Amino acid sequence: MPADLRVSSSDSTVATTPASAGPDMLSLARWCASHGWPVHPLAPGKKTPAANCPTCREPGHDHRTCSCRGEGRWCHGFHAATLDMHRIQQWWGPRPHMGVAVACGPADLVIIDIDAHTSPLPDRNRLLPGIDIAEDIDVSAMTTGFHTLAVLAALRDQDNPADDATTLRVRTPSGGMHVWYRNTDGRRWQCSSGSSKTRALAWQVDVRAHGGYIIAPGTVTDAGIYAPIGTTRAPAPLPAWLAQELQRTHHLPAAHVPAPRPVPGRARQAVAAARQSGDPVLATLATVLAEVADCASGTEGTGFSEKLNRAAYTLGGLVAGGHLTENDAHDALLQTARHARPGQERRAEAIIRSGMTAGARRPLHPGSRP
Repeated sequence: MPADLRVSSSDSTVATTPASAGPDMLSLARWCASHGWPVHPLAPGKKTPAANCPTCREPGHDHRTCSCRGEGRWCHGFHAATLDMHRIQQWWGPRPHMGVAVACGPADLVIIDIDAHTSPLPDRNRLLPGIDIAEDIDVSAMTTGFHTLAVLAALRDQDNPADDATTLRVRTPSGGMHVWYRNTDGRRWQCSSGSSKTRALAWQVDVRAHGGYIIAPGTVTDAGIYAPIGTTRAPAPLPAWLAQELQRTHHLPAAHVPAPRPVPGRARQAVAAARQSGDPVLATLATVLAEVADCASGTEGTGFSEKLNRAAYTLGGLVAGGHLTENDAHDALLQTARHARPGQERRAEAIIRSGMTAGARRPLHPGSRP
């Protein structure tokens, strides 16, 4: 086990190795891989994956057909995560300041990510989705994810995961906590954001599972260290009551819950109508949005991120060309993304902002002569 994960006998609460001690990220990556957790690099000091190569940053690039992984690059973040010790040496050996992240899905991990951000309370029906909180109950003290998760556990007469000393827990630099659990029944639990209106365990409690990654304990960012708590360094099996709550709050894909809404040809009909209208701007708009909307027919393997990025890039060009307002373009993209991937607003917003910003550098004028 890396030294940065050890707890001295004088402190059995939190390992607080300072950033100045220069934690060994290569050893940390190897330690994670030895536990069967595929790893990928983070940008030095950041929580985000190391940058893709220039080709992979091009709009519309599809990670599923990309050759970078086979050539030993880390492009596309958790899609490139590996257990290969030789590749881990290639990545972290010459770059010891890159952080370490674990791809949750391939590692069969379900991480309860408890936030402690200062933010206004949402409507009381979003504090514990699907659980009614009477109007006469004072909820003003439920200001963080620690509070909402504790209340959820108490309602189910269960121990609070934040206090679960039988599993790996990690204190985050912002004062939150990652509670690591191991999935043992083969179900493909999905990620969520605690602020989502469609899929959330509790307010300010995110879930990291298939389609996401988690920062490895011992990683240091500019904000501080992800410090393991206590002496437990292995994830315990996901408690049955938490699995029931995740299922209740829509954290399973289509095979276990009602399938996503189909796209019964409306998007394709809109494309056909736009093309018949002879308006090249309308036809371009309908085509790229239809590609995103069609992703509603499947929960994964549809290239949603790439299609949304391509649509955002195109609409950014249309905005720069004076054919659309920025607000109209953003709203059209976000509404289409919500239809295709309910509950992933934050992810969609990030893709839309990035794509539109890039597209705005190249004004688009459909139908114009070169």
